[in-house]
Amino acid sequence: MTPYELIRTKRDGGALPLEALRAFVAAYGRGEIPDYQMAALCMAVWFRGLDPPELRTWTEAMLRSGGMLRRTSGSPPRIDKHSTGGVGDKVSLCLAPLVAACGVAVPMVAGRGLGHTGGTVDKLSAIPGFRTDLSLAETDRIVAELGVCMVGQTDEIAPADRRLYALRDVTATVDSIPLIAASILSKKLAEDLDGLVLDVKVGSGAFMRHREEAERLARTLVDLAWALGRPAVAWLTSMDAPLGSAVGNASELLEAVDVLRGKGPSDVRALTLRLGAEMLVLGRKAGSIAEAERLLEGAIDDGSGLARLRALVRAQGGDPEVLDRPEELLGPLQTTEVRAATEGVLAAVDTLAVGLAEVVLGAGRTRSDETLDPGVGFTVRCRPGERVERGEPLVLVHHRPGRDVAEVCHRLAVAFRIADRAESVPPLFLSRVEARRR
Repeated sequence: MTPYELIRTKRDGGALPLEALRAFVAAYGRGEIPDYQMAALCMAVWFRGLDPPELRTWTEAMLRSGGMLRRTSGSPPRIDKHSTGGVGDKVSLCLAPLVAACGVAVPMVAGRGLGHTGGTVDKLSAIPGFRTDLSLAETDRIVAELGVCMVGQTDEIAPADRRLYALRDVTATVDSIPLIAASILSKKLAEDLDGLVLDVKVGSGAFMRHREEAERLARTLVDLAWALGRPAVAWLTSMDAPLGSAVGNASELLEAVDVLRGKGPSDVRALTLRLGAEMLVLGRKAGSIAEAERLLEGAIDDGSGLARLRALVRAQGGDPEVLDRPEELLGPLQTTEVRAATEGVLAAVDTLAVGLAEVVLGAGRTRSDETLDPGVGFTVRCRPGERVERGEPLVLVHHRPGRDVAEVCHRLAVAFRIADRAESVPPLFLSRVEARRR
């Protein structure tokens, strides 16, 4: 079947021959299929979707376009976690070393931020010298030594996905659930995992703003992972307010370190413990979520989670001592307060607007080649449901001395809606999606 025939078949709602689809995706990964033909197929998929065998074939072809991490016999179970992204989501930074300290290996391939959402790779890159561009061989070595490694996607890992993601970004096909699922799992399965935990964000600061579409994505991801032989579970969690207090690359890193010290915001700690517990249960290091959370709390209390993060920073080229020197990570900053214009109850936060204000400040990017300022960011002082007084600081803006932040402050001021009375606030944990009976 020619590329033209494949595109026309999907456009017209027909079933794609799996071998022809596999060959098409593989050829695209090798640079033998032009972008305009892949763009046409992606648009057909956006309208028509992919049935389960087609989605599995597409994902496998992207996975096989590159290499995979290796493991030795007798190595610990490998479980990873993926978040669909939000504002202030720094959970991976404390979760990965904490889970590794409990005996489950976490070979995490993470991403950079784009648009209003932050990226784990950007937060780690706030550490001077920290390398996220490791080769597969380097990643294998660090995982074998420490049980954890946190890297960005390279040309060695699912290169077809890397090329396709850039294409989808400019062809209005990013928000296709089958293509999202294939993109996520083609990278994650290159880690040679035994299981995967997924955090699918829902709300004003998430890519999936409505619960129904988030549930559809979570179900697609879980079913696809199981179909590819990897047990998976997903949580739908709220992104109707920034997660934690810190928004910004270095400041979020420092907040994750606080969690490993037994401190930090309650929502970041709760999410870290719940997702980490799911990882330990999938890795058979605990028989229940309650037992797993106790193990994780023990690794916080005895300092082994923080020690593992320090070892990770050193292994990937950074100086772990900077985690104790915030001023070195942040640099010289001034603080401007965004105050409440009236008294009342904080009813809601437009979290997307907060994320876009972060981009304007210089802590986020709209293009993949933009340079970030790792030290600037926000401290969120008020949560939905809390009472505020007129003139009370809602957000602290941390910026470079002399920087005009009037636009940033205006964006933040209108993002926080104050009402006369309290309104319902969604819980952090919305629902759990597990495998259908098999």
